[in-house]
Amino acid sequence: MSSPDAGPPRPPRDERLPRDERPPRDERRPRDECPSPDAARRIKIWFRFVPREDGLPYETEGLWATRLSADTARVDNVPFLQDGVAEGETVRFTTDTDGVHWSTGRVADSGNCTVRVLPLPDGPLGRDARAVHERLAPFGLGGEVFSADFPLVAFTVPGGADLRAIKELLARGEEEGWWHFEVSCATEAWRAA
Repeated sequence: MSSPDAGPPRPPRDERLPRDERPPRDERRPRDECPSPDAARRIKIWFRFVPREDGLPYETEGLWATRLSADTARVDNVPFLQDGVAEGETVRFTTDTDGVHWSTGRVADSGNCTVRVLPLPDGPLGRDARAVHERLAPFGLGGEVFSADFPLVAFTVPGGADLRAIKELLARGEEEGWWHFEVSCATEAWRAA
């Protein structure tokens, strides 16, 4: 597992491993072992939250981010668990004595939304995350898959996307038993669409 201070370059979205709790200190890579100069600005920002009774049993989620200043960073990937934040948002963080960066709040919105889609095992898509991607690909949406065992797909929906059509497709898919979905970070434009 990588250091929360300077992570390795991110693998392609469909090859990422599932999120998990913060690794023990001895499994983290020292800051001076960064694979490239650009990676020195890459940090992992951790978010704390209360786990949902019907959700995954995690209390934290780490998101890759690009450091913008001593205490701000831009989120570089879509959250699976943390509500109220989307890819591209600027967050403020503090750094604890172990060098772990903890989010303290959002500084600037990105205009993006976060939508999570879980295909229903007994539905027409089965547990196929790729089929979920294919349904949303016409809108130019890319997403990340939590794991093969839990095919939750988290999408970043840009503010300039056809929000009304995306909402209609998500609702139709839920009505037809393809998936369950939730919008974990919505903008005014999303709500108005």
